Amino acid sequence: MLTEKKAQPIVLIGGGGHASVVAEVLLQQGKEIIAVVSPASIAERDVFSAIEHITCDSEIARFPPREVKLVNGIGFMPKTVTRQRINYYFLALGYQFDTVVAPTAIVSSYATLEPGSQILAGAVVQTGARIGAHSIINSKALVEHDCEIGEYNHIAPSATICGQVRTQINVFVGAGAIVTPNVTIGENAIVGAGCCVTKSIDAGVMARPTATIFSRVEKNEGRKG
Repeated sequence: MLTEKKAQPIVLIGGGGHASVVAEVLLQQGKEIIAVVSPASIAERDVFSAIEHITCDSEIARFPPREVKLVNGIGFMPKTVTRQRINYYFLALGYQFDTVVAPTAIVSSYATLEPGSQILAGAVVQTGARIGAHSIINSKALVEHDCEIGEYNHIAPSATICGQVRTQINVFVGAGAIVTPNVTIGENAIVGAGCCVTKSIDAGVMARPTATIFSRVEKNEGRKG
């Protein structure tokens, strides 16, 4: 008789707001969180109670890669690379990052979630969509059919990504933004909260909302890739 393989316990990196949301999802999934890694105190967040608190990334070495999976609970905001750097470091050491899916999220059985992706409460991922590794589809965000969301994207709360949109690596789509069908968003681009993007955006560009429904696209000259 075959027995179901027990899920590996989780080491959660980060102790802030995003980490607390992800921790609750993991607990709802029935996952065991054996440690939270944060240099700051986590005592004020009840969701972390009864979980071991370690303060230094190097202490993760206590847990061999074959025995645990990691979850990156550090949020992703524009112009920040902390999340990526941490992932690159631990992937090089042989660790794997677990995929997180909230019980209230709706993910098509014909969608693809790559390792380390996070689909949070109320989010919808439709048929044929692919969510790239380590990307965040935040609360109530919608990723429609046949979209290709690149690695290390953050689709913020209530954003709508319409059908057949393609985003490249390290794209940020702000809260409530709308990306219309068949648009491509280039690497390191930023779509501001509330934008309606109707045309493709080049790499390193920032889209900001104007008084009309259409987006105003401006070059983000100070951004480094």
